[in-house]
Amino acid sequence: MTNSIDNDLRKIYKKHDVQNAFCIVALVVIIGILSVFMMTLGNTDYSLKEVFGYLFSNETKGAAYTIKTLRLPRMLVGGFAGFAFGISGFTFQNLLRNPLASPDIIGVTAESSAAAVFCILILGISGAAASFFAVAAGLIITTLIFLLSGKGHAFSSRMILIGIGMQAVLNALISWMLLVGSEYDVGTALRWLRGSLNLVQMSDVPVIVTVTVICSGLLLICNRYLRMMQLGDEYATTLGVPMTAVRVCCMVCALVLSATATAATGPIASVAFLSGPIAQKCTRNGKNAMAVAGLVGTILVFASELVSKNVFETKYPVGVITGLLGAPYLLLLLLNLNRKGEKI
Repeated sequence: MTNSIDNDLRKIYKKHDVQNAFCIVALVVIIGILSVFMMTLGNTDYSLKEVFGYLFSNETKGAAYTIKTLRLPRMLVGGFAGFAFGISGFTFQNLLRNPLASPDIIGVTAESSAAAVFCILILGISGAAASFFAVAAGLIITTLIFLLSGKGHAFSSRMILIGIGMQAVLNALISWMLLVGSEYDVGTALRWLRGSLNLVQMSDVPVIVTVTVICSGLLLICNRYLRMMQLGDEYATTLGVPMTAVRVCCMVCALVLSATATAATGPIASVAFLSGPIAQKCTRNGKNAMAVAGLVGTILVFASELVSKNVFETKYPVGVITGLLGAPYLLLLLLNLNRKGEKI
């Protein structure tokens, strides 16, 4: 009887592993197709052969400039930023055990945004210095929110509420800076605040690639322990999970991912918020859900960028499209939580 149950469980696990592997392969294929569209479609359409020809040529003008200097950085930075937002949102939601606990809801992206706008409008600096300042400010203020949240069973709820309050304060600060800043820089700040790939440069690629690879790798290593922690702190402790170390590692890596992606592209709305739930649906909350969340984040950014640039007459920032996707889901989630009588 016991052997029969074990065999049935092995078959179920094997079936889920096959489904998850197929899901990852399908998402990678979709990303590949969208990447081709990102490089070939725009104000002027190019064939794939032309794109590869210009990429490996020594030309620097005309079509070569468009492909190498404009489209390639957008594709690379957008892809890695989407992955960073996706895996960061998934980590926050599972670490705090709350579907509302994504970086853009609890104010993590607002902190980096306020710092970057301060650099652009008040200090008059941009580029790597502004990005570093945005990441550092995001880490410092989020650490403050973490400390103010205290301990105990209500920690996640307090952190979300304090984060929402901090986000309101920072948004007010951003509005004030837009009013007093130089009119020549306000347009740049506004485009960046909506989440846009228009301002990215090739110099942004090494930083976001390095940070995403390192932090995502650490989070994927910790994912096994993170899944155990979903069963409860007491149960995870009995299984030998180093609770404090895992929490600190996951929190720091998720913060660095979110802040770095925000510094590169601006706060692309709802990508971190939507990627986790979509990944859990695709994998039935399997062991590969974290990696899938990152891939979903990349797809959301790519698809929204293509829609914003090729569907509408007005070329909206990518964050406007992703925000339209996230708003209905947020309302449905709040209604569902209210119906079940759950706390935030």
